[in-house]
Amino acid sequence: MKTVFLSVIALLFSMNIQAQNTQTETKTTTLTKKDSDGVHKTVKNEVTKEVQKIELGQEKPNTINIPTVDSPVIVTTTTRVTNPDGSTRTTDIDRSSYYESSGNKYKLALDASGYIMTYGDSKPALLRKTSTNSYIYRLKNKIAVGYFDTNGNLIIETYDDKSDKVTIEKFSVVK
Repeated sequence: MKTVFLSVIALLFSMNIQAQNTQTETKTTTLTKKDSDGVHKTVKNEVTKEVQKIELGQEKPNTINIPTVDSPVIVTTTTRVTNPDGSTRTTDIDRSSYYESSGNKYKLALDASGYIMTYGDSKPALLRKTSTNSYIYRLKNKIAVGYFDTNGNLIIETYDDKSDKVTIEKFSVVK
């Protein structure tokens, strides 16, 4: 019995323990809309998690303490939207912001199935996510493909039947 107990203790002390600093911040936004159908409540939870692994520096001779070395902080943000119908959608990157194109300012906001792009009082454009990490852009009778470039700008590519060409429209993110 002694040997089993000593073996378990030796095993526990020989395991490598990974130390890290972790900080989590949750931001909740509730949007309530009233219309002829009643009250619609949309809840948006944004969780930001920062993880920093603790790394030790070189051991100095004849000292007890080992200094720590600065290591990079890994930040991940996850956005979860709960729609009025109870369905939930999770996105890793929330691209909601203001965008500018041809001197006009557009607002891009998360909705139940993707994004809605609005400009003034005009009918909003819909952006719906596809399996290839791009979006289907729909406005009135215009259907196009959209995606975000590495700088966060929204690029809309539209095919023109008459000229047999693809036109590219860039919506620059307003910072």
